[in-house]
Amino acid sequence: MLDYMVLYQSETGNTKKLATSIFAALPGMAKDLRSIDELNGLPDAATYFVGFCVHRGTCSLEVGNLLSSISGKNVALFGTCGAGNVDNYYKNIENSARIWLEDDNLYLGGFFCQGKMPVQIRQKYESMLNGDQAHDHHLKLQLSNFDEAMIHPTKEDLACAADFAKECLSRL
Repeated sequence: MLDYMVLYQSETGNTKKLATSIFAALPGMAKDLRSIDELNGLPDAATYFVGFCVHRGTCSLEVGNLLSSISGKNVALFGTCGAGNVDNYYKNIENSARIWLEDDNLYLGGFFCQGKMPVQIRQKYESMLNGDQAHDHHLKLQLSNFDEAMIHPTKEDLACAADFAKECLSRL
């Protein structure tokens, strides 16, 4: 059995960067890093760090199913999202994914940060602008958020992910 397993699902590479940073912060050699999309069953470990890219405020069904298959272990969540760089939003994401975990797990916490989005998202927002001030105000906020997310995850985000992993270990 491994001490630590870092599992992630990443569409654009943002969450993979966090996973790599978390993996590097974990001590010892009894650890592994794998993409959820390439798993053939859940590897046995004492502690799982499970990462995902956020869609509509939560994890994918595949990640949810993986989380619900973990029992009697230590679990931490992490991920990236393009929308919103607000702690309250990140807490809502964490809570919506955490619901998949069985109660017999020790939940260690969650870490989320912005991640750049594909340019098609910006183009979609731009195409929806129609000159209606109330309607366009929300879209302009989305466009501003998109532009802010383009530099994430930053070196600081990656350092925070590593610190998060160390904080989780201090809870064991």
